[in-house]
Amino acid sequence: MTTTTARRLPALILAGLGTILIGSAAGTGAARLSPRPSPAGPGVPPLKLWPQYVKMDSWNVKFPVSRSADIVDVGFSGRHASYEHADTWYPSWASDGNLYSPWTDGKVAGMECSSGGNDARTGQARIEGDDPLALKITNLGTYPGSPLPYEGRYPCGSLVRNGIWYYGTYCLLDNPAWSMNWPILGPFVGFRISRDFGKTWEPPAPTPAKPLFGEKTSVQGAEPVEMGSPHFVDFGRNMERSPDGKAYLVGHGATAPDAAPRVGNLSWISGDEIYLARVTPSPETINDAKSYEFFAGTAPGGTPVWSGDFSKIKPIFSWNNHCGCVTMTYDPPLKKYLMCITDGWPTIKSMDTYILESSGITGPWKMVTYWKDFGPQAYFVHIPSKFIGPDGRAAWLSYSANFTYAQDDPAFTGNPPGSGYQWCLHEIRLLDKAEYGALAKTGAAAPKGGGPDRP
Repeated sequence: MTTTTARRLPALILAGLGTILIGSAAGTGAARLSPRPSPAGPGVPPLKLWPQYVKMDSWNVKFPVSRSADIVDVGFSGRHASYEHADTWYPSWASDGNLYSPWTDGKVAGMECSSGGNDARTGQARIEGDDPLALKITNLGTYPGSPLPYEGRYPCGSLVRNGIWYYGTYCLLDNPAWSMNWPILGPFVGFRISRDFGKTWEPPAPTPAKPLFGEKTSVQGAEPVEMGSPHFVDFGRNMERSPDGKAYLVGHGATAPDAAPRVGNLSWISGDEIYLARVTPSPETINDAKSYEFFAGTAPGGTPVWSGDFSKIKPIFSWNNHCGCVTMTYDPPLKKYLMCITDGWPTIKSMDTYILESSGITGPWKMVTYWKDFGPQAYFVHIPSKFIGPDGRAAWLSYSANFTYAQDDPAFTGNPPGSGYQWCLHEIRLLDKAEYGALAKTGAAAPKGGGPDRP
């Protein structure tokens, strides 16, 4: 994500990140970035907690849900890797064992791509390997997609199912008077389709002017969308863990009137509510709004209600002025859905990330952890199912970071280290009570500004 006043990353920034491309080629081609693991050495280093988590019901944040008793926090091993010079990585685990992901606003294997302006393009890549510290990334080219009547058109939901790649895009608007980065979230457009793992593409039938779900907005953001920037729930390899064979899409949005309005409230990285839709994926259904169902609340007893009428959509999670870009992953060993949300308002400063868990895809949700100033500007946070361990607790956190700070200071490495303007992977562990208790005895679980606040 680049700033709307600088659509492409300057060469100085790219050079300043200090990474090495091996075998790079102009245009479509293979490239591998030299990862930067932590100096902890082989094996699993001692775990640490992010030191700036927000205490439950502290003076500045009142959680709308209770704390999880099953996943009481997230530990970081310190091992990490950073790949390429672009963001918007949403890897989908395909039947061939590879990951396939969008990318944009940067450079992969010598090819540049920017999703802002009338000539907006979006990139795609194949990711090979089972070790997050030693992945091979192959650029599969870029694809044009006009954002008009909007100003930006960016990647979002990406799914490879039975050899067919469904690649979604959404639109953005700027308002220069607000001095923010893409402060107005536009509609989700629809999906382009590849039947050969990204070599060739069929354009989507929906357009920015006539998007899939019929939503629209304006330069003032007075008509907020509800299914903005949706992402596919990650159900594992070839969607094998879907409960019903359907693909689910989770997106952030808002409704009007807003109980606590703020300038640029619903942006690419901020909002008020989280919504859910589902469809049986096929080339015939994926761009057909009539094939979708939308979460429409719960019946007496808590049974989820689904409706084919978009106007009846209801949020699965609400937190006014604290929601934003959202992803969800199913963790089979734990039988839990893990939802990562980034509250990045006002879009150009530090951003907060939090993780929720639930036994059901529609909730109810419980708070695992809330990280203040994580990155300190991490976004597009995701837990790829491919890298979840057999116990369900060992995993890797995926994100990009610091598009603002990296442009101001090319030597900026982020916090935790390895949080650059790249695809970032950090080894984590989803802690149970016993593991957290062991950390507490070592002092590693004593957060800055207060003692442990866990069940």
